[in-house]
Amino acid sequence: MESFLHTKWISTAASIWIQCTGGSSYTFGIYSSILKSSQSYDQSTLDTVSVFKDIGANVGILSGLLYSAVTARRSGLLRGPWVVHFAGAFQCFVGYFFIWASVAGLIGRPPVPVMCLFMLMAAHAQTFFNTANVVSGVENFHYFGGTIVGIMKGFLGLSGAILIQVYSTVCQGDPTTFILILAVTPTLVSLLLMPLVKIHGTSSVHDKKHLNGFSYIAMMVAAYLMVIIILENVFVLPSWARILTFLFLLALLASPFGIAAKAHGDSGPHSLETSRLMYDPEPMPRTKYGEVEEQGEYHEIRGGPDHAKSVASSSDENLSDDRDDDVVFDVVGAMLTVNFWLLFMAMICGMGSGLATINNISQIGESLGYSAVERSSLVALWSIWNFLGRFGAGFLSDILLHKGWARPLFMVITLATLTLGHLIVASGFPGNLYIGSIVVGICYGSQWSLMPTITAEIFGIRHMGTIFNTIAIASPIGSYIFSVRIIGYIYDKMTTGEDKSCYGTRCFMLSFFIMASVAFLGFLVAFVLFIRTRKFYGRIVLQRLGRRA
Repeated sequence: MESFLHTKWISTAASIWIQCTGGSSYTFGIYSSILKSSQSYDQSTLDTVSVFKDIGANVGILSGLLYSAVTARRSGLLRGPWVVHFAGAFQCFVGYFFIWASVAGLIGRPPVPVMCLFMLMAAHAQTFFNTANVVSGVENFHYFGGTIVGIMKGFLGLSGAILIQVYSTVCQGDPTTFILILAVTPTLVSLLLMPLVKIHGTSSVHDKKHLNGFSYIAMMVAAYLMVIIILENVFVLPSWARILTFLFLLALLASPFGIAAKAHGDSGPHSLETSRLMYDPEPMPRTKYGEVEEQGEYHEIRGGPDHAKSVASSSDENLSDDRDDDVVFDVVGAMLTVNFWLLFMAMICGMGSGLATINNISQIGESLGYSAVERSSLVALWSIWNFLGRFGAGFLSDILLHKGWARPLFMVITLATLTLGHLIVASGFPGNLYIGSIVVGICYGSQWSLMPTITAEIFGIRHMGTIFNTIAIASPIGSYIFSVRIIGYIYDKMTTGEDKSCYGTRCFMLSFFIMASVAFLGFLVAFVLFIRTRKFYGRIVLQRLGRRA
């Protein structure tokens, strides 16, 4: 039993559970109305608070630096990913607790900057959970980086819908109580499971089978949640039915631990080869991306054994900027490259406009005459589409990368499709918000899977946590521009009456035409990145698969 608890499989299962409760920022649409009314905010003020949520949820430089520091230590108590999880749990509880106390009237109405600070702290916890889970996952399964990132990011995307099921079952439609749930649930889950999340430093082609098991569970959870959300939108479910469906959801979420047990049981001879790595609490020394002593064993390459080992040993050493294939970048070195800023600009356009959509989806639905149940369904369904984008982009890009397709091409395709999604929302035809949210949600989610993986491939894994979290700053920057300076400003200009509300397509049409133009700009920028890295990715495919370009 002790050996089972010290495997990368149980670490992955624990990370999945933390991810399932870590995406509380995606549920903002559930309690935004009560926050707005209880604090007497207008739309621009509410959007300002939501931007600080976005800053907290996406600016993960501190979590990246902390992760690099505590995983590099060779001794002492404060070492390993659990330190990052603990820091996230603390921020989550403090931030959401004070937001709940403000809305519930337990404390006086705080000034807007103080509320922004509470929201920033609550959402900032997400970056700590995410960094610890994603980077440790990539270090444990670097040969299938896209797949493991897709799994982790996918479950994070599903967490919004999972938490909304908690809202429907436990809170019975009371958003104030839900804020308290957000303070308690992610904190407890992280504190209980963080000792299991460790770096084991092994990777094998045999891992794919069991990683696919986690992927199938993710798809089953997404499909089940979608069915439940649709049923709740069509029928009024009694309390006993909600409880039963929620218990079945918990049973599904327990499945990853079953996959972990099966993977541990199937390890067989491989466990003997890698036992030193798996049970050594110290991470493997790394000077290049995913460098492992036994890496040659994990690549099936045509030619003699010496050729196989020589290709394998260098297979991931060249994952850096196209100017110098042997350099692993720190965050400052990465920022001096053109590819960093191309990726950053593409994320401003893609992540920023997508985040602005989810932040305002409840108000968009209200202006178009959607009922409260329909608006809650839109927020919950967004998590499903977000998941499909995150999971699908990571899974498919990994498969096609091994067939010779450069990963940035997926970013080009998804940003082009995002342009179409914004145009659908702007059109205002009946049901447009359902269709538009599907397109925007999938394309937005895909950026969160593609960007960290491309970052690791171009700049190396050693400082991956810091670099991809630095690029993620693009998301709140874009969200601020689009949510406050465009959507909020235009909405407030269109409002009528004392309730500061706007009704009709005129409230958001111009805003989404502007965001469609910006998404098209992101498509062009991503296309330039794709052109610049085509030969580079050709070398990755050649080296990983042992075939000639």
